[in-house]
Amino acid sequence: MIFHLLAPLADSFSPFNVVRYVTFRAGAACITSLVIALFFGPMLIRWLRAKQNGGQPIREDGPASHLLTKKGTPTMGGMLILLALTGSTLLWADLRNGFVWCVLLVTLGYGALGFADDWLKVTKRNTKGVSGRQKLVTQAAIGLAAAVWLYFLMPEPLADKLAMPFFKEALIPLGIAFPLLAMLVMMGSSNAVNLTDGLDGLAIVPVMIAAGVFALIAYLVGNRIFADHLQLHAVAGSGELAVFCSALIGASLGFLWFNAPPAAVFMGDTGSLALGGALGAVAVATKHEVVLAIVGGLFVVETLSVIIQVFWFKRTGQRVFLMAPLHHHFEKKGWAEATIVIRFWIIAMILGLVGLSTLKLR
Repeated sequence: MIFHLLAPLADSFSPFNVVRYVTFRAGAACITSLVIALFFGPMLIRWLRAKQNGGQPIREDGPASHLLTKKGTPTMGGMLILLALTGSTLLWADLRNGFVWCVLLVTLGYGALGFADDWLKVTKRNTKGVSGRQKLVTQAAIGLAAAVWLYFLMPEPLADKLAMPFFKEALIPLGIAFPLLAMLVMMGSSNAVNLTDGLDGLAIVPVMIAAGVFALIAYLVGNRIFADHLQLHAVAGSGELAVFCSALIGASLGFLWFNAPPAAVFMGDTGSLALGGALGAVAVATKHEVVLAIVGGLFVVETLSVIIQVFWFKRTGQRVFLMAPLHHHFEKKGWAEATIVIRFWIIAMILGLVGLSTLKLR
């Protein structure tokens, strides 16, 4: 909105030229979303406490400490992230850009699904919410629609191909299977972040790290000169997603202010499903789906721990981990929550740097 209001003035007044630059609008979007989150955060938390009798239901089979330290904490704090992210993106992004609308609608669609899940949990006072089948079907529908949309937004040589990191010229042709792969990337990323969100601040910082990496990737692949210099596959128009990713960072920082231990609010599925879906959609739009698996390696490991636990328990009746996802395993081993969270943050930072190394910056 601000871009469209000020861009026409740039020709007459040179100070307004800055709105034409993605870098300026990305920085402004980050600050704007942070301010929105910090301003509305206290009001939203008070409203959630008033509406949710007893806060988020706590799993009875979970770590015993959660029944004492987390009971009564309101959930659905992801609404704050979505409010700040959406408001800032609409203010600073070029709304003529199809990539922006596609990624934003995927984020809001998954957020709406998470909202329904959280609402059922807090109103029925149990931890089940939306059934697993209904959740997967809805995620698949949103992901497939977005994948087809992105397919038609892509330049012709890249539309149905999978790019590989490190091997700059490698493009794997997928044909009509590409939308299915893109759908799975968005679904997988959404559920992976959801599984990781189990401790105060655990998921939100790795999300910010991944968003920071993809803000840079979007900026580079959206700029033909930089993309050619770094031997990246240029995707015209995707640079505008740097504004979206920066807004996501600011919104996440604002949420972390209230989610830092001891958390005043949990993001719930409203936030975790939306954030994971956003990262997956950006990865598909920038042709860096494989890099997302590296940068979001922490989310991958958490998901694998659940898959391994369920598979092995069904086959043998025994558990590989004391509890899954993996962060609960370390809680059962006696690690302090802050220790787990900070060490997982460190791992996420390392994986973010590994992801950046695939760009061969020089």
